[in-house]
Formats: sequence, C-alpha cells, structure tokens
Amino acid sequence: MINRNISAGLAAITITAAFFAPAAMAGQRGQASWYGYEGGRRTANGERYIPSGLTAAHRTLPMGSRVRVTNNRNGRSVVVRINNRGPFIGGRIIDLSEGAAAAIGIKSSGVGNVTIEPLGGGGRRGRR
Repeated sequence: MINRNISAGLAAITITAAFFAPAAMAGQRGQASWYGYEGGRRTANGERYIPSGLTAAHRTLPMGSRVRVTNNRNGRSVVVRINNRGPFIGGRIIDLSEGAAAAIGIKSSGVGNVTIEPLGGGGRRGRR
C-alpha cells in the first residue's frame, strides 16, 4: 500500500515535469509577432525593455531561457532570451523584441510563421 502511494506520487511528479519541460516545446510552430513600445519600460522580470535587444515574451518558458526562433518562410533564425510574458493574442506563440523581429525578417509584416526551439537557461535575470 505504501509503495503504491509512493509510485503514484512519483508518476505525478514525472508527468508534471515532462509537461513543463522546455524539451516538450522543441520544434513548436506557430505565429510570432513583435512589440516595440518605447524603450525603458519594465518587462515582467523587472529589467528595462531595450527595443534593439534580442529578447522575447513567452507565456510559460522560464525567465532567462534562451530560445532559437526560426522564420519558416526564409530560414533566418535568432537566439533570444525570455524576459517578458505574452503574447496575449490568440494563435501567437511568442512576441519578439523589435531587434529580434528585424533579425529574422518579420518586422515589416508584423507577424510571421516561426519554429521555436528552447536551448536552456532559465536563470532569472532582472532589474538592470
């Protein structure tokens, strides 16, 4: 009886860890947009937003995570650091800084179809 409870508890922990693990998002495809509000405003992790920086907003990845974002139309990619939360518009999987959007060629269109691949990281950085 005790062994069953321990096993069930470990299974729940394993399932939870797998659900939130960045590896589970490897190769996630969807639409990206970019945000370019005035620099200097604080992001969700407390640091100042720098429009030309290579940063992004994601709903669930840990702050500080690094993610490769590839434009599916032209193959250009950029590595960004997650420092904000969003996007808050249905169908979008990531919001890029203005600099990151320009790097992969979606700045002029405002949105683009991308693939995101988590690379790791996740040490919370902020308030610089």
